Amino acid sequence: MDKVERLISIIMILLKKEVVAATEFSQLFNVSKRTILRDMETLCLCNIPIYSVIGVKGGFGIMDEYKVDKRLLSSSDLQNILTALGGFQQILLTEEVERTIKKIEAMVSPLSLNRSIQLSFYDWEGRSEILETVKTCQDSITKKRLVSFNYTDKDGAVTDRMVEPYELHFSESSWYLKGFCLHRQGSRTFKLSRIDHISMDERAFHPRDDWSEPGHEASYLPQFVTIKAWISPSIKDQIIERYGRKSIEDHGPGLLLATIYVPQNYMGFQLLASFGTHLKVVEPKTYVDDFRNYLSHMMENYS
Repeated sequence: MDKVERLISIIMILLKKEVVAATEFSQLFNVSKRTILRDMETLCLCNIPIYSVIGVKGGFGIMDEYKVDKRLLSSSDLQNILTALGGFQQILLTEEVERTIKKIEAMVSPLSLNRSIQLSFYDWEGRSEILETVKTCQDSITKKRLVSFNYTDKDGAVTDRMVEPYELHFSESSWYLKGFCLHRQGSRTFKLSRIDHISMDERAFHPRDDWSEPGHEASYLPQFVTIKAWISPSIKDQIIERYGRKSIEDHGPGLLLATIYVPQNYMGFQLLASFGTHLKVVEPKTYVDDFRNYLSHMMENYS
């Protein structure tokens, strides 16, 4: 057995037992006690929280905070965790996520590792660019350091920002950073795809107790309006996936009326336009008029 295999075996043994004597390890691996002591030093350098106990019943152990009691998690539980992490890995591929997945896989017997669910996302090229911004934000949040960047709003105006970062938020298909903007002296939410030239500042900050202002979340999330629309059977499945079967009324062959809620802004218009001629909004009239104007402006680009 080489050193790497021995180190892995030591970790797996310590995860299962409270304290193991150095002599027990030396007999098990047929090496000297001094070699075991060097192994423990190596594990400590690798940030494995090893501690030693002096005395007749002394030896080495791993801090309880590092352990997971596998008796509380069945093989099915561990596979469900792997499924969730697998999906998360596709939108946030980091070394930390990969290491966590490897650790969970090590807790599952290879014979029982049979994933019945697979998650797939489009591998957009821009995701790797966003990931670099995510990493900077994560690092800044952990170290409580300010971040500076250029921010472009929806109208194209660019401003310089200095922000106390507090939280990353993934919604639908986009990443957002929530924090306290020093320039605006208030809590703000920034869409990561609109952030450019981000860097972590040398200055640290003291977290505010009230950084999330009342009502700020409501202003960040779009307002929704309920509409009625005739839909084609060809998009019935897409409406069901988003709004459920109860959202659709059958009015005869090929006549389906959907009651759905969409953002009261351009995002809602973009969603409806994506269905093309397979959807026709009929109520409320104010939304029909706004949607018609949106489509008219779109057609002007091709006139």
